[in-house]
Amino acid sequence: MSKQPSKSNTSQHTPMMQQYLAIKNEHPNHLLFYRMGDFYELFYEDAQNASELLDITLTARGKSGGAPIPMAGIPHHSAEGYLAKLVKLGKSVAICEQVGDPATSKGPVERKVVRIITPGTLVEDALLEEKSENLLCAICELKKDIGLSYLDVTSGRFETTQIDNQEQLLAELERIKPAEIILPQATEFSEQITSLLPKNSLLQQYPAWHFDSDTCRTNLCRHFSTQDLIAFGCERAPASISASGAILHYAQSMLQNDISHIRSLQTYHVSDSLVLDAISRRNLEIDTNLNGGSAHTLASLLDQTVTAMGSRLLKRWLNQPLNDHKVLIARQDAIADLLDKTQLDDLRNDLKNIGDLERILGRVALGSARPRDLLQLSRSLNTLPQLQQILTSHEAKRLQQLSEKIAEFPEIAARLDKAIIDNPPVLIRDGGVIADGFDSELDELRGLKENAGQYLLDLEEREKQKTGISTLKVGYNRVHGYYIEVSKLQSEQVPAEYVRRQTLKAQERYITPELKTFEDKILSANEKALAREKWLYQQLIEELNSDLAPLQHCAQGLAELDLLANLAEQALRLDLSRPLLTEKAGINIEQGRHLTVEAMCQEQFIANDCTFNGKRRLQIITGPNMGGKSTFMRQTALIVLMAYIGSYVPAQSASIGPVDRIFTRIGASDDLTSGRSTFMVEMTETANILHHATEKSLILMDEVGRGTSTFDGLALAWSIAEEMANKIKGMCLFATHYFELTALANDYSNTVNIHLDAIEHQDKIVFLHQVQEGPASQSYGLQVAALAGVPDKVIKRAKEHLHDLENQSVANSVNKAQTQNSVQQFDMFQLPDPKLEAKLAELEKLQGALQAVDVDDITPRQALEQLYQLKELLS
Repeated sequence: MSKQPSKSNTSQHTPMMQQYLAIKNEHPNHLLFYRMGDFYELFYEDAQNASELLDITLTARGKSGGAPIPMAGIPHHSAEGYLAKLVKLGKSVAICEQVGDPATSKGPVERKVVRIITPGTLVEDALLEEKSENLLCAICELKKDIGLSYLDVTSGRFETTQIDNQEQLLAELERIKPAEIILPQATEFSEQITSLLPKNSLLQQYPAWHFDSDTCRTNLCRHFSTQDLIAFGCERAPASISASGAILHYAQSMLQNDISHIRSLQTYHVSDSLVLDAISRRNLEIDTNLNGGSAHTLASLLDQTVTAMGSRLLKRWLNQPLNDHKVLIARQDAIADLLDKTQLDDLRNDLKNIGDLERILGRVALGSARPRDLLQLSRSLNTLPQLQQILTSHEAKRLQQLSEKIAEFPEIAARLDKAIIDNPPVLIRDGGVIADGFDSELDELRGLKENAGQYLLDLEEREKQKTGISTLKVGYNRVHGYYIEVSKLQSEQVPAEYVRRQTLKAQERYITPELKTFEDKILSANEKALAREKWLYQQLIEELNSDLAPLQHCAQGLAELDLLANLAEQALRLDLSRPLLTEKAGINIEQGRHLTVEAMCQEQFIANDCTFNGKRRLQIITGPNMGGKSTFMRQTALIVLMAYIGSYVPAQSASIGPVDRIFTRIGASDDLTSGRSTFMVEMTETANILHHATEKSLILMDEVGRGTSTFDGLALAWSIAEEMANKIKGMCLFATHYFELTALANDYSNTVNIHLDAIEHQDKIVFLHQVQEGPASQSYGLQVAALAGVPDKVIKRAKEHLHDLENQSVANSVNKAQTQNSVQQFDMFQLPDPKLEAKLAELEKLQGALQAVDVDDITPRQALEQLYQLKELLS
């Protein structure tokens, strides 16, 4: 790869290349898009990298050290498509534009970097995913406290927290899913975090002095024009201050712009919400499925919002469910009010006219709003009176609050209506955006151009009569300007004042003093009109910035109104009911359903009850694989989650008490990158639950201990279940194939057995998916294997092995008892005890009875009778 020369070795280059190299040395970690005419050019390593990443042609320009300088370029008018591809690949790009005047420049036109595009600082609509947030995150450690801040530069939403440990940090990062993370450069903490995060995380090492707490405090106070940070709740959280100050500085450096639209910093605490760790979020498939996509997730099913803002807010609520019952009940009241009215359809139809105001206003603040942004803003503001009229008929307190927040902006709407044409071009660059009648000076300048058409027709007619050339034409092109065109055959007839301007294959083009005077006047008018139009457009942007704060509040209110209307619509569509949020401990769900599984079911979904109270804290779930244990467990968690965002839930009724966290340990796979086996992953997740679960936690544990030997696994599962019942006493659904654990219900008053049953008919299995009290009668492992397509001969042989194993297990139990008795007698140097001999005789009788049972040819009733007979023998 051809390396660019060092800063001290550029004297052999042209002045333009020297300028490029000086700018590139200031931005060594970014691809440099260097503007040359209508292209962005890249050189040296940047060119070679861009050629591979973007599949563009690699050429050469001049030489360096005797070797050609690699070069690649893209048209500036289509740069967004290339930038989008680079951003998806995690690359950052420095945009270098011409800022000097070519007419007055001596040497290369002055250029400078006007914007650095990184994945976490995107504001351009074409580079952003419409329904997903794009967050920039900063993390640092200060005196063992971890500060985490994140910023959405498009909306100005800025939040921070201070947390205790790396596990909590990973859970928060899983929740917010930042597009880019900045860390202090060359610190032990940064190295630790880098090793813990997924390999595809985009991490930026930022100079550590940008995280200095005192400097960050000063910068934050200056930005918000305050004396301290008390109003933001982080005055005594130095780690949060460090992360927040660093992220603000980074954003401003990348955007190269004023970021005054970031008007506030919100401090939150992890305990303010129902906590889910990273594993639980993935297992519940809230907005990302187990394959990393978005299909068949809770968010994808619930999201029928009509604005992009509402869609993003839904994901935010689902990933940060609140534990403030007052807020949640206010949301429920709003949904109930919307359901009681006949205007829900009208409300949602009006909301369809609302654009993505959060991002539009962000671009307004940064001065990068395009004409169509302003047109969409105008249409949105014109819809507000209709929305307000609908809201006046609703009495729910939250809807009234949203009405005040949304407000109306008739003056701004009227000015935008008058200023912007109905179908403006994409960019203001070439004009044609400002409507006629908005500005008298612009109208006058445009009038010169419009009257030019008639003047040119008159000129052409006069020149035809004057020269006698009937085919003479007056025309214009952007390169050569205005001209009089004559065929070569008639060129000898042109008057002496005709001056040749251009020669074509069959025509000659001329200019006359009169046409030259007209051209200068028109081109001057065009330039002045374009300059006037750009100035007027900038004035509009500045006027909007003066009202930015209430407009941002309006956008937030519209997003929530859209989301509440969507939740009301889904309550109707999906047959959801309002849950009762209570301060009484426990959960009672009647006829609960799993929405995403139900949506994919070909047959009717079987609803089930789930109750947690003082006598039902640990529920041991047995039953066959594919019987529905995992679905039942997950649906319980998802119902609680939906209740804790204020939504209605998929159940006939639900009463839900305080829940502080949801834990899941469902399934596991090897973590090859960290060198951890399936069992190690399983135990790590289990350890996390045992250390952090409380009485208020909802805990889902599926097949704990299955990753090791039978006895090890059973011993661990037994001990873990005992810890749940005896010490933690959380609300735990504990699915297992260790039937021995069903005995725990006899030992603990807060433990019960439940099972999902199946029936067998002619070696075929039918899953009932119905939760019932008590333990399951069998596991149906061989039947499930047959259902999966395991060959019949393998299943038949497995039955034989099973029969042998069961007989061997019984015989081993008897032999073990006999051996233990013999050892005891030998150790005590005693003669055979008649009582012991009687017991051994009874054991032999029991062994004979068990061996006589044909487990492959016995009905459930016969099995029960045999069980009673064996019990009598034991007694």
